[in-house]
Amino acid sequence: MMSKTAAPAEQREVLRVLLDEHGSTYAEEAGIRLRDTPQPLYRLLVLTALLSARIRSSAAVASARELSGAGMRSARAMADASWQDRVDALGRGGYRRYDESTATQLGKAAELVLEKYGGDLRRMREEAGKDAGELRKLLREVPGLGPAGVEIFLREVQDVWPEAGPLLDDKALDGARRLGLPADAEALLKTARDLKSARHNDPAHLAAALVRAAVDTEVADEVTSRAGEKTTKS
Repeated sequence: MMSKTAAPAEQREVLRVLLDEHGSTYAEEAGIRLRDTPQPLYRLLVLTALLSARIRSSAAVASARELSGAGMRSARAMADASWQDRVDALGRGGYRRYDESTATQLGKAAELVLEKYGGDLRRMREEAGKDAGELRKLLREVPGLGPAGVEIFLREVQDVWPEAGPLLDDKALDGARRLGLPADAEALLKTARDLKSARHNDPAHLAAALVRAAVDTEVADEVTSRAGEKTTKS
């Protein structure tokens, strides 16, 4: 595992490998084609709530897919579903430690989104005046979303709500350190933008990739190893 800061050429190669191999956002992994429309935004909110718990991200993603597959793709559908339906979908996704409490929170969150925003999170954005600070305050009102959850949502939504970014939060910067990259958001974003050959080089994909390195030592070790081999060969 790389711990010291890598040389500039190796930093570029580390980012290139990271983005090419692990650059999908969590929304993409959950099958969400993120757009500025009500359903994908709501599905992202649900995914965010699931990712906020101390549970494997793979279980959170699988559970988000199960909820969607069971028809709970909107705040109205989530609110209308029974508590047991939510529990069952979470269980199928492997979200068993928190399935009952999370099923309750998802119901309460759906009710809030319906009552305050008519089921459309774009109204939250409008109420916030497209200001990231105000968005954070409004997101904290959603049951099940703490500070970490708010940052996850903003990290993922920043490509469709530009005022949320460019955002590399503390978890993403932890991943940078693990990879031997500078924990400097501006420098990381610039290096990524300059990687024209990378599959993804925008802030949302970069943030997701760095988070994967932060939470999974195997990802970090694989990326640094492959980047080192490519740098040596070149």
